[in-house]
Parts: sequence; structure tokens; C-alpha cells
Amino acid sequence: MTDRYKRNMPAITAAEQSMLKNKSVLVVGCGGLGGYAIEYLARLGVGHITAVDGDVFCESNLNRQLFCTTDNIGKSKASEAATRIAAINPELEVKAVAEFFNADNAVYLLEGTDVVIDALDNVESRMILEDACEQAGVTIVHGAVQGWTMQATVVEPGSKLLHNLYKSNDKVPSTHEASKEDPDAKTCLCPTPACCAAIQVSEALKMLLGRDSSLNGNMLFWDLQTMDSYTIPML
Repeated sequence: MTDRYKRNMPAITAAEQSMLKNKSVLVVGCGGLGGYAIEYLARLGVGHITAVDGDVFCESNLNRQLFCTTDNIGKSKASEAATRIAAINPELEVKAVAEFFNADNAVYLLEGTDVVIDALDNVESRMILEDACEQAGVTIVHGAVQGWTMQATVVEPGSKLLHNLYKSNDKVPSTHEASKEDPDAKTCLCPTPACCAAIQVSEALKMLLGRDSSLNGNMLFWDLQTMDSYTIPML
């Protein structure tokens, strides 16, 4: 094994490191959460990453979206993610899908996927994702951010966790990204998606290696301003 992954061990074993090159993760959304998640997955050595996002970078993304630079404003988030990862590790397979995730493309995007990282920014797409993952038998690692606060959980197929979470409201007031109808509330500092994505990828890594997930059916809430955190059962 090359020195590239030397510092991953012994936190993960050499055998586990070899396993990762054959694993496939779908990251839905390549903005704040998705950018950090894709970077972390690549540096861990996950062999196959599919990056899905139909959006392009704009100036307001510069404060928090890892792959956004002054030179790529107006360019595809998914394509720029693939370019970035190719510069980090050209041995990985990164498939850029410059489309918004929807019911029409869900089936082919989930094909062959081991774990999904939910880096979406709206409830409607999350409901579609949970339904599609239930049919495909794929686990979701959910994350959402707002301002200083974040939430993360692991959603097993058939649990309907996200549907139950959002069924009475279109957002979780303390954490979920603000709705488009309330632009003044759309705030996100760069440490928040970075921390949330790190937790999401940590949970995904455990599952890819056959280890138990700490957040399976449990929601972690974390306020980075006060450093208060708590986990509650969701099932």
C-alpha cells in the first residue's frame, strides 16, 4: 500500500482500506455539505463517487462551499467536484452528474450504490430520495445545516424517518436550511457544513466497512456557537 493512506491506519486496518476502493457512494448535492463530503470520501480512498447537482456556482457560495472559487462562478458544481477530486487522487472514479436529483433519474443514480450522502437543501427532494432509497434498499446518511446549527442521522430503508421528521412542517426550526420563502433566514457559516459533512462521512465510513452506525435511527443536533449537542431517538 502506498503512503497516501498511511495515516488512515491503524484507525482503519489495511484490509479495510483495501475494501474502500471497491465501494460506491452517491452524494446528492455538491454545495456546502456535498463539497466537504466528496472531499472527505476521496481522501479516505472511497473508490467510486457519484456527485449529483444540477446547479452552478454563484458568488454567494464563496463563503462556505469548498469547491467554489472566484474562477469557477457559473460553472457546474458537479463537474467542478470531479475536477477537484481528480487533482487529489486520479485513481478514484468520480462521476459528475449535472442534473438535479428527481424521481426520473433516481433509479439509475442509485444503481450499484452502497451508501447515499444526503446533501440536499430542500424537503421535497429529500422525500424523493428516501422513497427511492427504500425501493433500492440503500441507506441514507442525512445532514442539514443552518447558521451555527446542524443535524445528522442515518436512515435505513423502510424506516420513513425523513418523512416522519418533516411531515408536519417543511423544516426543522432549529437546524434545517431556511425555506426559499424566508430568504433572510438563509444563513450558513462555513464551519457548520464542514462539521456536519465530517459526521456524515464518518457514519458512511463505518457502514462501508461493516461497522455499526452510531446514528442509525438517532438524530444528532449540534450548536457550534454554544457547543451544545444532544442525540434523540427518531424511531
